[in-house]
Amino acid sequence: MKPSILILDDEAAVRTSFSFYLARKGFAVTEAGSLAEARQAMMAQSVDGLLLDVNLPDGNGLEWIREVRDARPGTAIVVMTGIGDIPMAVQAMRDGADHFVTKPVNMADLEVFLRRSLEAGGLRRDRRAVQRLARKASPFFGECPAARALEQQTRLALQHDAPVLLLGETGSGKGVLARWIHEHGTRDGTPFVEISCAGLPRDLLASELFGHTRGAFTSAVADKEGLLDVADGGTLFLDEIGELDGPMQSQFLTVLEGKRYRRLGETRERRSEFRLICATSRVLTDEVASGRFRPDLYYRINVLPISVPALRERAADMEGLVTHVLGALGAADVPVAPEVMGFLQAYPWPGNVRELSHALERALMLARGGRLECQHFAWLETAPRARPQAAAEDKDLARFEQAVRDHGGNVESAARSLGLSRATLYRRLKVARDRPREMSWFAPPDPAGRPTDS
Repeated sequence: MKPSILILDDEAAVRTSFSFYLARKGFAVTEAGSLAEARQAMMAQSVDGLLLDVNLPDGNGLEWIREVRDARPGTAIVVMTGIGDIPMAVQAMRDGADHFVTKPVNMADLEVFLRRSLEAGGLRRDRRAVQRLARKASPFFGECPAARALEQQTRLALQHDAPVLLLGETGSGKGVLARWIHEHGTRDGTPFVEISCAGLPRDLLASELFGHTRGAFTSAVADKEGLLDVADGGTLFLDEIGELDGPMQSQFLTVLEGKRYRRLGETRERRSEFRLICATSRVLTDEVASGRFRPDLYYRINVLPISVPALRERAADMEGLVTHVLGALGAADVPVAPEVMGFLQAYPWPGNVRELSHALERALMLARGGRLECQHFAWLETAPRARPQAAAEDKDLARFEQAVRDHGGNVESAARSLGLSRATLYRRLKVARDRPREMSWFAPPDPAGRPTDS
């Protein structure tokens, strides 16, 4: 891809001369005759380098350097100046310019300076990217009652090595909290091994957890170490443990009882001393009541339960949370308009902190280094909004609806097939009556407010 250069000079003939030469040397060139035009050009496109004149119709070009450097640290900046303005150009370099050239400009020297400046800009971008990746994500606890309870529960988990069960909606920060507990708890410096139980077929999940020997199944062409091996001495984080099917629940319960397991296709017993942290967006007590989750496994993992509140329950902490997320994105100094906070507090955040983080990251790109305004979040108002309950609830509801359909609308018969009591199924279907378009198959409720059995 050609490096893009913005030439800012008030003389059209100078701009044309530079543009012609640099285009022949492989640069993509954009021109601007004033600071206003230059700002508009940089808002409309990404620019790798800036060739900047000092004296412009609407201001001094040097005064713009700090603004460009703060907003786009990786941009290469070369200043053009007259012989008598060299002290000013030196000051410009102290303010963030990479090089300066004196008029009349030697084109060959200009090309060399531009390419060196572009290399320096690339190094700055790489360094910032490395710094951003090196930052460890940390939870924001806040001051609201729900956040204070979360912090108290988390601090307790740091003092003990017992299994932790993180409960909360998708996107509420359970994964970040799990890693933070590991890094600040009794096993800091040991492996942190994470696996999601959602979406993986049973055989693949078993192979990932336990490992396998060569020939254990058709595609097992070599021995493979399991995640239980890797987690020995450290922490094993099972995300969405509520998605485990019955056989896998039994196998994992056996592992928890003695910290012993066998690789697939192997007879030798292995041992792994790991700390267990689990997370789920399901209501596990309901899963146990319905027979979909083993009660003995639930009791085994539910030693230190921690409830992670949804973002809509933490509106009072929004300002601090926004500051925290901006800091994690490397934009702690970016100002936020006061009315933005009111907008963010009123939004329901079905995707919780994860959605907020993505929204702020997108807003930073739209603001192009400037203050965050409500217009940079306007797309949230038109984005499809999921219901704030966990996605697992929707899956359960669809299953209940299908069961009632299969039994011709007879709720009692459907409840028996699901292993639920009639009262429990009534309670679940009460939620469905609030969604008439999705429940058009269902008979209208009787005057007593209960679904009508056929």
